[in-house]
Amino acid sequence: MIRLALRTLVAYESRMFIRSLLMSVVLASPVFAADWPRILGPSDNCTTPEGGLLRTLPETLPVLWEMEKGEGMGGPAIAGDAVFVFHRLDEDEVIECRDAATGKARWSQRYPAPYRPRYGGGHGPRTSPVVAGGRVFTFGVTGKLTALDAATGKILWQRDCARDFAMQPAFFGYGSTPLVVGERLIVQLGGREEGRPIQCAALDVATGGKLWTATHEWGASYASPVPATLHGRECVLVFAGGMSRPPTGGLLVIELASGRVLGSAPHRADIAESVNASSPVVVAPNSVLVSEAYTAGGLCAEIAPDFSIKTAWKDEALGLYWMTPIVRDGVLFGSAGMSERLAEFTAHDVATGRQLWRDDLGGSFGRASLLATADGVLCLGEYGDLAWLKLSKTGARVLSRTKLFHAPETWTLPALSGGRLFVSQNEPGKSAGSRRLVCYDLRAK
Repeated sequence: MIRLALRTLVAYESRMFIRSLLMSVVLASPVFAADWPRILGPSDNCTTPEGGLLRTLPETLPVLWEMEKGEGMGGPAIAGDAVFVFHRLDEDEVIECRDAATGKARWSQRYPAPYRPRYGGGHGPRTSPVVAGGRVFTFGVTGKLTALDAATGKILWQRDCARDFAMQPAFFGYGSTPLVVGERLIVQLGGREEGRPIQCAALDVATGGKLWTATHEWGASYASPVPATLHGRECVLVFAGGMSRPPTGGLLVIELASGRVLGSAPHRADIAESVNASSPVVVAPNSVLVSEAYTAGGLCAEIAPDFSIKTAWKDEALGLYWMTPIVRDGVLFGSAGMSERLAEFTAHDVATGRQLWRDDLGGSFGRASLLATADGVLCLGEYGDLAWLKLSKTGARVLSRTKLFHAPETWTLPALSGGRLFVSQNEPGKSAGSRRLVCYDLRAK
């Protein structure tokens, strides 16, 4: 009897030890590790389901690895244990694959892409890679669209879209990151075909062959298309607006299967030298927000079952530049402002458009990117400040903050995958003298 009791006690303690060990492993690991396959994350809205992150940021956030990179404003794409980077070295556009955990180089491809900016702003590229179905896609500043094998880097096909689709000139070269939905690769073109204007096209991901083109006179913007299901139909949302006099552009709702333009809502500043760069956001069922920073501000468009579009609300003060806002609990949060001196965080009630508050949080973040996670909202300021923010209907508060580096034009949304935070330092700075992609360890210990 005593031996049986001892065996029972030992077995129970063993089970409890194993359970405790497993719980410690779970608590020390990300709750969910998600890929980052596209410019705005896995859900195309600056949101990831990842959790288990380091909530108290140390004075120096641990660096897992970094790589020196050339010019470019795009961020990385991450799938599994691979990270893909698109940038410029001399006169070439370069696509690289590296190990996400160590930064070790796996493969690299490059091709000539000579480009001279007309309005300044660097030589590009201005887009991020897209990874889907074992392929990587890039769209360069001169209009070169490239598909590569994700495992080997072999170029599967390449199209000169500027030539093939008679793309019209753009302020800063071409800079809308494509979208992959199923077998379709959606890319903004702002070109012409057989005498008619085409806004965007769907190409076959396997061959690059044309599946459809969407007829519309609005040119290609710098905002990226996003997918949406509206009234039960699969659609693509495009915030259009190219270089034109007078300036034209706005929201286009395009049927994914056919390329037919189902609805449109004009929204563009009256200034000819203005751009649309913030991507559309579905803020409520069948309601979409677009915003620009040059005076027109924000427009919330309500899409009816027949795909006619009416204005739900507008706010000229909701001027989002290239930053795409996030929606949490019926509130839209963004970073508005034409310049870093005028930048403020904003909150708007999605249902009414009423501005709930504006706050610059001391003025040091400038125009910032917001990334929503399962643990809260991360903020990356344009001079390299990283913070956890508490955002609510009543205001904003900095919970924890650190300085990653001091460099200008940190305008790229960071990517998060497996608890690793990938930050693009786009220009040399005081603390780091070269352009870099830095992989930080944001996993809770």
